[in-house]
Amino acid sequence: MSPVFSLRSHDSFGVGEFNDVKKYSDWANAVGIRLIQVLPVNDTTARKDWHDSYPYAAISVSALHPMYLHLPAVAGEQYASLLEKYEAKRQELNLLSQVDYERVNKAKWEFIREVYPLLKAQTFAETEYEKFFLKNKVWLEPYAAFCCLRDTYKTADFTQWDSFAVYDETIATSLLQENEDEIKIHYFVQYYLHLQLKEAVAYAHTNNVVLKGDIAIGVYRHSVDAWQYPQWFHMDTQAGAPPDDFAVSGQNWGFPTYNWEAIKTDNFTWWRQRLQHMSRYFDVIRIDHILGFFRIWTIPYHAIQGILGHFEPAIPVRLNELYGMNASTERLMMPYITDDLLSEIFDKEAAYVKETFLTKNHGNIRFKQEYSTQRKIEEYFRAFENNDYNNCIKKKLYDLLANIILIPTKEKDAFHFRFNMQSTSSYRSLDDVTKSILCRLYEDYYFQRQEGIWQQEAYDKLPAIIQASPMLVCGEDLGMVPKCVKNVMQHLQLLSLEVQRMSKNAQSEFDDPSRTPYLAVVSPSTHDTSTIRGWWKEIPYDKKQRFIYDQLRRHATVEDDCPPWLAEAIIEQHLHSWSMWSIFLLQDLFAMDENTRVEDPDTERINHPENPHHYWRYRSHIAVEDLMKHELFNERIKNLIAASGR
Repeated sequence: MSPVFSLRSHDSFGVGEFNDVKKYSDWANAVGIRLIQVLPVNDTTARKDWHDSYPYAAISVSALHPMYLHLPAVAGEQYASLLEKYEAKRQELNLLSQVDYERVNKAKWEFIREVYPLLKAQTFAETEYEKFFLKNKVWLEPYAAFCCLRDTYKTADFTQWDSFAVYDETIATSLLQENEDEIKIHYFVQYYLHLQLKEAVAYAHTNNVVLKGDIAIGVYRHSVDAWQYPQWFHMDTQAGAPPDDFAVSGQNWGFPTYNWEAIKTDNFTWWRQRLQHMSRYFDVIRIDHILGFFRIWTIPYHAIQGILGHFEPAIPVRLNELYGMNASTERLMMPYITDDLLSEIFDKEAAYVKETFLTKNHGNIRFKQEYSTQRKIEEYFRAFENNDYNNCIKKKLYDLLANIILIPTKEKDAFHFRFNMQSTSSYRSLDDVTKSILCRLYEDYYFQRQEGIWQQEAYDKLPAIIQASPMLVCGEDLGMVPKCVKNVMQHLQLLSLEVQRMSKNAQSEFDDPSRTPYLAVVSPSTHDTSTIRGWWKEIPYDKKQRFIYDQLRRHATVEDDCPPWLAEAIIEQHLHSWSMWSIFLLQDLFAMDENTRVEDPDTERINHPENPHHYWRYRSHIAVEDLMKHELFNERIKNLIAASGR
């Protein structure tokens, strides 16, 4: 398992490319690995800076990312001399320990703009190109128009595009007449990306290796899909995830949520086309956050933190259910603020905060209207220097705005519960009777009353979507998992994801790979977690002891850093599971050998999901050509796989 951008070869251009997949399939075949899993490979070019490194924020669910283009395969021998201009830059970028997203993409586009005039007539005359264009026209023309307008207006926010802000089918044609090359250059790039990925897949198959792709649950707010199909999205909301141990304020992905009622009336055409398109390249597909088909964590656009969201759909709590409390609904809906609390949170800055952001209303301390939402707070601090002091004050103000218990709905006298309400000072200040009523309703709201509608939601959507392609479908079902998910997944024969350290059994600290179901993928780590070594470094001594004894059935000295034997034991344990697939991060395999592991495991982390502005740039420290030469390491993997019977 590895993102394409994390692959490294002697021939790549500072970033993994589709051409590198072929080389990794050679290595996989040599050691007995039969599947390579990658993260989404769609174009994410919105801001043209490192923020676009987030692979789950696609500007198109069909277009491939230009940075995966292998330039020599485009230039060929005919224009090999053109590559010489870029050779020094290629070598410089390829030696970097991490991906320099901005420099890589800038250099590749410079080459593309040089080679395009030389090859466009020849390329567009090819019969294969004509077939490609006709087959992909429905998404390719809007995508090229979107890219052209993004570059013209210097923003992907299509609401800023004057008369082009609302999409219609004539836009691509009219732009083509006035900006032919600025449109067709994107046809050109997508065609060569298509050829290279298809070639990589075919080559992997000759090595008896299948490719597993990844479909993101959402799309970027400023994407061609949101522009072309606004009826499919609720642009006034954001998708995310509720708080957990890894993100205590929740996650806000920023994606608009789906208008499922409208999508259903069209027989899920857009979603079915997504899977059909991906099936041209992949044998197996991972659907990111499949729980979103049961219910999605919906955050109002005025919020920054995910904690202010709620599940949608959800049966709300009605006013009559709150009977007997000694607190008004207004008290429970408004941020709870007292002078003592301000002093506790802000210390010496309490007076400044109170004077600047707060006011008194009928004896209650409230936020001033101009600062009454987290987004308004964000806008206020945008004008100030981005430093630790201002960021600390801003974060504390966010938390103060989230110090509530009930979230109002569009219906009168109907409410959602704020997640983890019991952790708020608002809740702690209530009397015992009111606490008891709220706790009973909270447990029912989150863990009982929604199960029926969430199950029905999944059955309404998933069958039509997963049957649209021949791919084997795996669902990423981690996080707060409703009870109905397991049965629905098994009934629809969808593979679940089982991560040992993230037990789905509340009674178990760790999942036992030997007890996982057949229709599952087992993995000790994912791109959203630390590696095996990183996790071992994070957990306390007593937890390490319990893991070694309870999971591995060994009596061994507990070390601070995960030693090679321990990494190997965990890999071996997963290989012997009953699950259909055992999938590992490349970094976790490297951890088994002193000659392949890095010194600092923190440098191997791919993503920090608690940070919405994380820079995705991890790259393998070993080129695949050199990996082929690690004979003892490769033999160890081969023997482990053979012994497991996989």
